[in-house]
Amino acid sequence: MKKIALKAVPLLTFLWTSLGFSQVWVSDQGDGTYHNPILYADYSDPDVIRVGDDYYMTASSFTAVPGLPVLHSKDLVNWKLINHAVQEIVPAEVFNIPQHGNGIWAPSLRHHNNEFYIYWGDPDFGIYMVKTKDPYGEWEPPVLVMEGKGLIDPSPIWDEDGNAYLVHAYAGSRAAVKSILAINKMNPEGTKVLDKGTVVFDGHDAHPTVEGPKFYKRNGYYYIFAPAGGVATGWQLILRSKNIYGPYEEKVVLEQGSTQVNGPHQGGWVDTADGSDWFVHFQDVDAYGRIVHLQPVHWKNDWPVMGKDLDGNGIGEPVQVFKKPVAGHPIIAPAESDEFNSDRIGLQWQWQANLQVTWYSLIKDRGFLRLFTVKKKEADNNLWNIPALLLQKFPAPSFKASTKIKLVPEEAESGKSAGLMVFGLDYATLTLTHDTEGYVLKQTQAIQAKKNLPEETNEEARVKTNEVYLQVEVTGPDAMCQFSYSTNGKKYTKIGKPFKAQPGQWVGAKLGVFSVSEAAIKYGGYADVDYFRITE
Repeated sequence: MKKIALKAVPLLTFLWTSLGFSQVWVSDQGDGTYHNPILYADYSDPDVIRVGDDYYMTASSFTAVPGLPVLHSKDLVNWKLINHAVQEIVPAEVFNIPQHGNGIWAPSLRHHNNEFYIYWGDPDFGIYMVKTKDPYGEWEPPVLVMEGKGLIDPSPIWDEDGNAYLVHAYAGSRAAVKSILAINKMNPEGTKVLDKGTVVFDGHDAHPTVEGPKFYKRNGYYYIFAPAGGVATGWQLILRSKNIYGPYEEKVVLEQGSTQVNGPHQGGWVDTADGSDWFVHFQDVDAYGRIVHLQPVHWKNDWPVMGKDLDGNGIGEPVQVFKKPVAGHPIIAPAESDEFNSDRIGLQWQWQANLQVTWYSLIKDRGFLRLFTVKKKEADNNLWNIPALLLQKFPAPSFKASTKIKLVPEEAESGKSAGLMVFGLDYATLTLTHDTEGYVLKQTQAIQAKKNLPEETNEEARVKTNEVYLQVEVTGPDAMCQFSYSTNGKKYTKIGKPFKAQPGQWVGAKLGVFSVSEAAIKYGGYADVDYFRITE
């Protein structure tokens, strides 16, 4: 990554982020080229479209709320997070508590009849759709297009004759079968399937774990772009046929080859207004999640050729640096830092279940976020099942995250806690808590948190104040995390031992803030979060 010339310091972070810059990852090289990945963040299973001169992207969000991020770009390299298409995951009674790894799986984004559509599969309930005329505005409530278990990765197509179809895959964990793709006919409105479907491709022999299909039509061919071979180890497969139900020819068009980009697949094909073609896809990098790459595409004999064929075997490999698709647009990045001066939480933040209004307050120009204490259940030995964790994606291989937190336990003599955390299947915190003797900082970790194993305290330090500065430094490429604290915001002291961040359930590691209470402690209490800053 090439660093841009400006150098931000903490006092200028607000200005920096308000201009749309990132201190920690910039893909645009400033010389007409870009460096992959275009987003070093967990925008898993991306799909992308062009509408006029504007590009839009969405991605999986699983159990995080709000869900289905909507990003906008003018050049396919510089992206801004503009909205979320789902404000509450349905069925609401299920997703009012964390359902790690469930919920909103790989989506497909389309523009049809002047409306934006997103389809996704929930492996436990079926295929849903939301739509809107304004991607910046409110999206309509989800519609259940096809009910059933194990139905995932849907992608629609509206044919020239007005007929609509949906291709999708199956999750073996629910459907008891995987590695096949099926097509269903839909009503023209795209709100309901009309038949039981037809299997059009079986990947068991040469393309195991075929999934994530995307439907397109070009030069009289129906195309299904589909990844195969597994998330971290697979390749990009293209299927084509003159008949929508096949038979389909097959060709592998993108593989890791001699590059460092493992499993390059699952994404979307998009063209520019001047006729060039591109493929947006992900790479799985463990704790950092599924980061987003952009490959050039050209067509040969009506087959797409992605990246560069470095070894001459007819299969493309990912590029590292390439000319930008569209020139002349400024550097911009999804939001990272938040000064909490607005009356809305930044779009980068997500909760771990459907939001309850009593979790926080944020009043314009007050200058801080107030997190009300949420009680742990008696059976909870750690924070894995706490819905009110306010988290965001890792934004780069290396960075610092810092915050200032004030703990107000109100009437409780002990048992209220707030802090900074790195969250995944293993997680670590720097927690400010209290007892009858005063306030104490604890650097904790929970190994195999999903199994409800208890948190362990690595180190603690007494502090004379209820207001402290907390920081974690993440160092790549192994995502090693070191916590530190300060009582004056100037001199920081390391606390605890280095912690290796781990991915979550189908997602990368996340970081953020929390405010919790032990189950037996009286209600009340809160934590005021002054800011949250991502810096070099």
